[in-house]
Amino acid sequence: MFNAWRRWERGLRGSLAALLLLGQLLSTGAEPARPLVMLVETSALMPQARIEGERVVEGLHLDLGQALARRLGRELVALPVPRKRLAEALQRGEGDLLCDYQSDWLPGTFAWSRPFLPDQALLISAATAPAPAGLVALAGQPLGTVRGYVYPEVVGVLRTGFRRDDAPDAPANLQKLGLGRVQHALTGRRVLEYQQRIGRFKLALHAPLVVSEVLARCALSPSSPVGLAALNAAIQGLVGDGELNHLLGRYR
Repeated sequence: MFNAWRRWERGLRGSLAALLLLGQLLSTGAEPARPLVMLVETSALMPQARIEGERVVEGLHLDLGQALARRLGRELVALPVPRKRLAEALQRGEGDLLCDYQSDWLPGTFAWSRPFLPDQALLISAATAPAPAGLVALAGQPLGTVRGYVYPEVVGVLRTGFRRDDAPDAPANLQKLGLGRVQHALTGRRVLEYQQRIGRFKLALHAPLVVSEVLARCALSPSSPVGLAALNAAIQGLVGDGELNHLLGRYR
């Protein structure tokens, strides 16, 4: 009888505590913040992202999303979306943000974060080939490129002398250079350093020529509960305390 009484007393105390907490939440209007939904292009490759089925399982975009979500007091949901649907999905509020983009790459009425995510477009040349003095020296020579990518700086210099030799993706473009099918290729520094880091690209190169540099941004959905000021503050924290460099360093 005594044990039954104690169990009833403990249950009553638990119920009263739960009611008290509920009353506090209702009185303050507090509710758990919904997750931060980051859109990730389904065709993204490492080091940007590795996608299995409907899940983003690793990569810089996932690391970045988790870091931003933590600083914004939210959990992260990384949602793979086909490239052709990214702008529509963000506009419709299917996601809160899309990172590693520029405003002229994505049509729509989005708020854009401060520039912060660095990358470089490089011209790389096999050490067995003569080192080019610059882009203009390669007019008429085949350059390894990626199908569907545009290279405005190269077009601006070489014009009709720009001879593309397309590969289906960035790793395949480096592989083509490694096999000697071309002597020069255009690539991003992140892709090059990651492929070198994991040992899939070991070709000796001349010092790369920097074709262009970019500081990419995040696009924020107009229906996101996250404000642009809060997003920029989170980004400033990432940059200021060195966490962004730490995240980038995982893939160099």
